[in-house]
Amino acid sequence: MSNTEVEVADINIDVKHLTRVEGHGNIVVNMSAGKVEKVQWQVPEAPRFFEAMVRGRHFDDIQTIVSRICGICSISHSLVATKAVENALGIEVSEQTDMLRLLMHYSEQLQSHVLHVGYLVAPDLFGAPSVVPLISQAPDAVLTIIRAHRVANQWSEVLAGRITHPITIVPGGMSMIPTEAQLGDLAETLKATIPDLLTVADVVLSVAENLPAFDRETEYVSLKQDNPPTYTFYHGDIASTDGYTAPVDKWESVANEYVVGQSTAKWAKWHRDSYAVGALARFNNNAELISPLGKAVAEKFGLEKGCCNPFMNNVAQLAECAHVVESALELIDKLLTKGLKKEKVQVKPRAGKGTAAVEAPRGILFHTYEFDDKGDCVAANLGIPTNQNHANIQKDFEAFVPQFAERGEDALRMGLEMLVRSYDPCISCSTHMLNIEFVK
Repeated sequence: MSNTEVEVADINIDVKHLTRVEGHGNIVVNMSAGKVEKVQWQVPEAPRFFEAMVRGRHFDDIQTIVSRICGICSISHSLVATKAVENALGIEVSEQTDMLRLLMHYSEQLQSHVLHVGYLVAPDLFGAPSVVPLISQAPDAVLTIIRAHRVANQWSEVLAGRITHPITIVPGGMSMIPTEAQLGDLAETLKATIPDLLTVADVVLSVAENLPAFDRETEYVSLKQDNPPTYTFYHGDIASTDGYTAPVDKWESVANEYVVGQSTAKWAKWHRDSYAVGALARFNNNAELISPLGKAVAEKFGLEKGCCNPFMNNVAQLAECAHVVESALELIDKLLTKGLKKEKVQVKPRAGKGTAAVEAPRGILFHTYEFDDKGDCVAANLGIPTNQNHANIQKDFEAFVPQFAERGEDALRMGLEMLVRSYDPCISCSTHMLNIEFVK
């Protein structure tokens, strides 16, 4: 054996119910005499039937039901559902409603990103099993993360009526709007949290060498808004880094969902065998439009447009934290300059079909609903971000295992766990398939 050759021992990895992710996912790797025999990302989560739950329900009930798909991104589900309902019923909302909803949406981006990077990813980078040991190892950093997360929760409460499962979003408008004093106080709070966000970024930067150097080219898919050009989370068309675009109502032909035996969740692909959604996808499609502070955070880590290292998705999340705070301050200034007005909303049912998309924290999210002339739902279809990432995780596994196997079984297992966590998956949200075997 030459000095450059490394003998790879037999490797058998069987991770049941990966920790520090939402839902249940398994990792299976078998190698014998250096040959890869099996590599699988498995989803054993029990399926959930939200598309069926909303059938027969009035359009007023839709967002309340589907917000329960996820406790972390309930605002995203509520917003996209309401937008889809409005599209089906031919409703146009006011500029004020649109701005308030976007401001609410930004709160969830901060809430989710800080939670994920601070509580779920940081322990890997510090070599800790969870965030709990970090309290004694880096107490100031943990307190800063908690403080930033608390601000995001308070922000959601002001706009959504409570921290999760919003109660202020209704078809046609808002059931309750914040006062100008509340928005003014929120602006001061957000200004004060900017140093904390930069501190969190610096803490992650101090251990960034523990982010694996792993690249795999793939297609990145997100919303893209050209008029006006915006680093968008809420408006625009579907765009791919491979140069393709599609209107939101054609999302089913973008996702091309299909079923695989190792997963109770559907998988997706567009122009390649897989594609990725999430913060890195948004950055790769819109990097030149990110706010100055978001750009500064990205530059700290050397994150540039075209990055294809999935572990850098967490860095893109940090850059987006800075971006949404800066963008929120601009929105608040516009709202206060225009002055807030109470708006009366009247919505009449009609038959129709509507589709909408927003960027949930972990990627592009699609909802489609069809209603009869009474306003009762007769059909629904939802496209969840993690559904769209499952195939890409599998393809990453297939490239990652042979590249990192020589480091040994424990290091490989840890690397694969970190790889899944880098996607910030909502596994439970993605399980919308049931395999039925009829027994005679």
